[in-house]
Amino acid sequence: MKIQLIVVGRTNQHFVRQGLDEFCSRLTHYFPFELEIIPELRNTKHLSVEQQKVKEGALILQSFQTGDYIVLLDEYGKEFTSVKFAEYIEKKAHTGSKRLVFVIGGAYGFSTAVYEAAHEIIALSKMTFPHQLIRLIFIEQLYRAMTILHNEPYHH
Repeated sequence: MKIQLIVVGRTNQHFVRQGLDEFCSRLTHYFPFELEIIPELRNTKHLSVEQQKVKEGALILQSFQTGDYIVLLDEYGKEFTSVKFAEYIEKKAHTGSKRLVFVIGGAYGFSTAVYEAAHEIIALSKMTFPHQLIRLIFIEQLYRAMTILHNEPYHH
């Protein structure tokens, strides 16, 4: 199974890019992993928040493939401990889906259409984090999940 993380907008912060590069590299030891970046919308001054979510949502939906298992990262989703998240990833790896796709939306969240396309919604925390930083936190948690499943010392 391949795991993909879809994010909206480039990662501008240098230290976050370095961390993403590091953990993306580590993840490929365990499974095929891809980070897909949806371009940020331009000229949004005259668009309402809802219009922006709809336009971003259309771009996100174009990235999905038939057979994908789609999981949105959203503050109102189900929360896991790191160990339970590792178990979740292991379970999803055996479901037969070609790709497990996680999505981090833009600053205003997801459109209704993206919510409707999703199979699940999970949260990393009840706290609010910058969208760029949550990318790094999530990829680190994926890596941590793999080390837990392989009984490697990283988690301890």
